[in-house]
Amino acid sequence: MADVLVVSELKDGELKKISRELTSAARKIADAIGGKVHTVVIAASADKYAADLKAVGADAIITANLGDFNPEGYANGIAAIIQEKKPAVVLIPHSSQGKEYSARVAIKVNAGIVADAVGLSVDGGKVVAKKPIYSGKAYANFKISSDIQIFTVRANSQEVSQKEGAGSVEASSASAGEVRLKSLSKDLSGGNKVQLADASIIVSGGRGIKGPENWPLLQDLADTLGAALGASRATVDAGWISHSHQVGQTGKTVSPNCYIACGISGAIQHLAGMGSSKYIVAINKDGDAPIFKVATYGVVADLFEVVPALTSEFKKVLG
Repeated sequence: MADVLVVSELKDGELKKISRELTSAARKIADAIGGKVHTVVIAASADKYAADLKAVGADAIITANLGDFNPEGYANGIAAIIQEKKPAVVLIPHSSQGKEYSARVAIKVNAGIVADAVGLSVDGGKVVAKKPIYSGKAYANFKISSDIQIFTVRANSQEVSQKEGAGSVEASSASAGEVRLKSLSKDLSGGNKVQLADASIIVSGGRGIKGPENWPLLQDLADTLGAALGASRATVDAGWISHSHQVGQTGKTVSPNCYIACGISGAIQHLAGMGSSKYIVAINKDGDAPIFKVATYGVVADLFEVVPALTSEFKKVLG
């Protein structure tokens, strides 16, 4: 048997979409290599999430009570579960949390790791991970030669398929163990209404919005679509918006189903952060802007005319 273990992620007590994505991807891998899917829920109880995870392929939902997030504690607990279950493949969200503990886990269980995968397939019993390289200008495929293969996977990169697993629920005795790192405080004041990394739709603004006073125009469209608000580095550097909204090489890397770029020229550093979006809609007065080379749909027009019209129409359609 060559099992697959998924580490799920919660936000405000709710299962994040990436958890279902990875469990569904694990189901396909397990079917190909002849194993079971174990999904770890880091919480006191997994009963609340069992039905959702079973529906997308989890054979076993494992509760691990590791306390509040601590990269050392999570690494200790997850490594203990891996050593107990002995999976061939481990899938971890490429999130702010996952990026902090995944390499620690790999060291503890003597495993190879590929970070920021956007595609997963199986060849010869080994997982092949597709990931962007050279700031998103190309893609490369990677295999891991170690017995345990660990992959961190970008949100919104995997399709969710409904295929039920056995869905048993069990509690793990794994603990956070001794940790040297302690969290002293949290500052959530600069956060988005919808988190960029998790968003299926992102409305993003660049210098073309002309000033910080015009963000409400884009926020209205974002709120209408249930989208996150993004920004180019130029607007962040100008002090128009906080860095938490920045998309690009020095900001956040995202893969939404739809990325709406308003007044963004499309510098290579920005494309590196959103080039893997499924659909890209570009709105810019400059028909020669580089963003149009990657756009699925392009509107050569003034965003101050197009965005309010889009918002109005979406409000009619979406109620």
